[in-house]
Amino acid sequence: MSTATQPLVVPRHGFIAVARDYSELTKLRVTTLIVMTAWCGYYFGALKSGVSSLSWGLFHTLLGIALISGGTAALNEVVERDTDGDMRRTAQRPLPAGRMTLLHAILVGSVMTIGGALYLGLALNPLTGFLSLATSAVYLAAYTPLKKIHPICTFVGAFPGAMPGVLGWTAARGRLDWGALVMFAVVFFWQFPHFFSIAWLYREDYQAGRIRMLPVVESNGKSTALRITLYSIALIPISLAPSFLGMSGKIYLVGALLMGLALLYFGVRLATLQLPLSAARSKQRARHLLRATVFYLPLLFALMMINTVSS
Repeated sequence: MSTATQPLVVPRHGFIAVARDYSELTKLRVTTLIVMTAWCGYYFGALKSGVSSLSWGLFHTLLGIALISGGTAALNEVVERDTDGDMRRTAQRPLPAGRMTLLHAILVGSVMTIGGALYLGLALNPLTGFLSLATSAVYLAAYTPLKKIHPICTFVGAFPGAMPGVLGWTAARGRLDWGALVMFAVVFFWQFPHFFSIAWLYREDYQAGRIRMLPVVESNGKSTALRITLYSIALIPISLAPSFLGMSGKIYLVGALLMGLALLYFGVRLATLQLPLSAARSKQRARHLLRATVFYLPLLFALMMINTVSS
């Protein structure tokens, strides 16, 4: 289905239907994960500063980051509305499906993005406001257009994708430290098995949308498999760093090691399957890896925070 021209707008009626459209426009599930990661960054930044991790500062942080994350997602859907219309998994989003006007989506996305950055800068500190706006700009101006040009888009997109923990840290501390770099590195390396498994699983869909992810441009999957394996291996020592920096204790150390090995298992299991990407078995294993990555990150951060409380 092509949406080269804006379709006739047929809005949903009723609170639940409208809420569902806004949830899809702002990618609520992704935004929730981003907010959770920022919470972890704020927690450790506050701990380092010796202030309470449950305060109005936390409220301002999570609200501001939720606003800019949801707004950036909305603007991304504005830019990619035609592409979304060509892909089965995104064709029913509000813009390609014609349930929301383009102007409305632009206004919602712009107000949330700019408002979120200003809110963070005024309610917390200028550094967090600036970094949040820069993160949004890189996502929209670099990563989004690169998806149509070159597979390097995944690498470029990993930089803004790894910023939520950093934003949480600077919201509490007002500056960058080694702890913020650790938060960044964990999410940065985690994104590769996560997004490559998605691209592997939905290769045909991305191809229809002319998205040049690595599994699309290289049909045998060898480079994709290699990168999944290497980034999963690199993630293990990086995920252990919080214990060596005194951010978390031995329980976290053991748990992070076991979770990292489990994630690596699913990655290697997919990587060693010498079948075309369209084969049903490779898709099944890609789905297993995707589920493993979805569980991995929140469990890792929860354990990191819990072990700090109990140690």
